[in-house]
Amino acid sequence: MCDEKPISHGFRRSYHRERCHLLQEDQKPDVPEAGGEQGGGRVGRVVTADLPGRPDQHRRARTDRIVFGVTAVLTVAFVVWGATATESLESTSSRLLEGLIRDGGWAFMLAASGFVVFALWLAISRYGRITLGQENEGPEFRTVSWIAMMFSAGMGIGLMFYGVSEPLAHYGAPPPGTHPVDSAERMQTAMATTLFHWTLHPWAIYAVVGLAIAYSTFRRRRRQTISAVFVPLMGERRAYGGPGRVIDILAIFATLFGSAASLGLGALQIGSGVEELGWLEKTGTGLLVAIIAVLTVAFVVSAVSGVAKGIQWLSNINMVLAGVLALFVFVAGPTIIVLDLLPTSIAAYIGDLPQLAGRTEATSGANIHEWLGGWTVFYWAWWISWTPFVGMFIARISRGRTIRQFVGGVILVPSTVSLVWFAIFGGTAMKLSEQGDLVGETTPEGQLFAVLQEFPISGAMSLLVMILVGIFFVSGADAASIVMGTLSQRGAFEPTRPVVVFWGVLTGAVAAIMLLIGDGQGDALAGLQNLTILVAAPFVLVMIGMCVALMRDLRKDPLIVRGEVGVEVVELAVIAGHEKYDGDFELRIGPGSPDSGG
Repeated sequence: MCDEKPISHGFRRSYHRERCHLLQEDQKPDVPEAGGEQGGGRVGRVVTADLPGRPDQHRRARTDRIVFGVTAVLTVAFVVWGATATESLESTSSRLLEGLIRDGGWAFMLAASGFVVFALWLAISRYGRITLGQENEGPEFRTVSWIAMMFSAGMGIGLMFYGVSEPLAHYGAPPPGTHPVDSAERMQTAMATTLFHWTLHPWAIYAVVGLAIAYSTFRRRRRQTISAVFVPLMGERRAYGGPGRVIDILAIFATLFGSAASLGLGALQIGSGVEELGWLEKTGTGLLVAIIAVLTVAFVVSAVSGVAKGIQWLSNINMVLAGVLALFVFVAGPTIIVLDLLPTSIAAYIGDLPQLAGRTEATSGANIHEWLGGWTVFYWAWWISWTPFVGMFIARISRGRTIRQFVGGVILVPSTVSLVWFAIFGGTAMKLSEQGDLVGETTPEGQLFAVLQEFPISGAMSLLVMILVGIFFVSGADAASIVMGTLSQRGAFEPTRPVVVFWGVLTGAVAAIMLLIGDGQGDALAGLQNLTILVAAPFVLVMIGMCVALMRDLRKDPLIVRGEVGVEVVELAVIAGHEKYDGDFELRIGPGSPDSGG
């Protein structure tokens, strides 16, 4: 501990005082907290990172009127633009997005691979032992529930959309620069490309943001906001002032529009299921709006009930139902082909990874620009647009885990689940396509239902898909509502119900209006997705800044500093022992005399 006693022979008192001062300064909370047993302990004894029970324990939820007001005004402005000039909205956003992907695609490719390397390096480095909270603190949620909530919020609904369609797309039209000679090689190429888009890279993007927020919140006792991560770089005044508010406004804006776009897409897929089941010959805009209204009410109720109740309960149900669906397709479909695809896909992914990660317009192959814009670069931009929401939510549920556990859980576990999911659904779809089935189905939702139509009890399974899509969205959207409430209320862990309800209702309203002005065809939603990516594009720079800020914090973490102090103390003691006793000495630990080292 940091007292004035010498630690070992030859250890200078002035050096010890300097190191203790560093430890003390490092653990001063960025936001004043009440003292007491759980309030941080005495400032002079902070070597053990004595953190409070909850960073928000003594902080009431207070709405930041600037963050809340500016975001609300911007949202209404875009809704008005979309309602009065739909074609202008879509054409403008599409043109800007095309320019971004064409001129900035290289930055997305480099940044995405850099985040993978950074996250995995943190896990295996000495920093991997650091706990996101008090030292020796246990996780807040059980591992199964933690993974279920993380997966549902981060990617669940996307797997329902693209589990069949993406492998099938790459199987039918292999990526530029690849030359598969037969059906087996086309399957390998399709699976390698799909895994590249859905495994390590997207989850590393989420992990970088989630880890930075979790460390800042639970280890450094700062607000649970993205702006608070930048305290080591900007200082408290700027991080909690104007520049920080800009970051949080962009985060809310991207989260709101990204959730609204997904809500609209979810409604379209459920509507397609209604048609496939024969309940209606054609679903109109009115029915789609009604679906949005029902889902909006459901996720608002879940969000108001809180993370521990609503989201955890829904996520656990999701995992069970998704497991039932996957098991059915695995057993009823080409089981051996699916099993063969597991090792084959892993080998193909690892073997093709350098080419996949380095594929740009400089890569040989016709139409590479169009292909990248429709797949890899578009995916990286889309995942980054979701990092404010998913990263903050993952941080919220990860208290008490070490950095090594966090990275392993956030990157490796969902990647493994994605591998199994795409092998089952993608492998089954590609085998059916090889046999001449699935002809005429072009939409992602149509292809999924078409696969199910090839097996027994297809009606029941199609109904299960519709339920899964609805619950996957509810579990993700209610998490988004809580995150938007947290950002607009200065990092409150439990934002007030009116604010959560406001963001939830506004999300549903945006999706409904965009469907209405797009006549239920998804045109307005395409423009909305483009806007989401354009708004979130600056987060590439924000994420790089978060990595720098996180490293600055980690280097001064009490666990790391204690280790450095201990190593240096032992080295000095050993040197002193050799100099004074010619190597014949022993090291002991005990209380120092009052006047020693003076």
